[in-house]
Amino acid sequence: MSDKPSKEKKQLITRDWLAIERTKLANERTFLAYFRTFLVILGTGLTIIKLEFFSDLEYYGIILVIASAFILLIGIYRLFKVKRNIRKHY
Repeated sequence: MSDKPSKEKKQLITRDWLAIERTKLANERTFLAYFRTFLVILGTGLTIIKLEFFSDLEYYGIILVIASAFILLIGIYRLFKVKRNIRKHY
């Protein structure tokens, strides 16, 4: 008999399984918050770029469009990182 822990995953009790599911759902909600933020900033940037009324602020519109892409990339990265972490531990 060896003292090494077995590589098989032990059966989770209902409480633990539900906690893992809540964590997965929280991760998805967080990604959706990143996605909503991306859409709002992208829409604001495009509006500033397209409307002549804001022509002197066009530079800020371009900055917002670029920033929105970074926000989306951060959200996607975080989604998959946390998913991988959950799978790794459970």
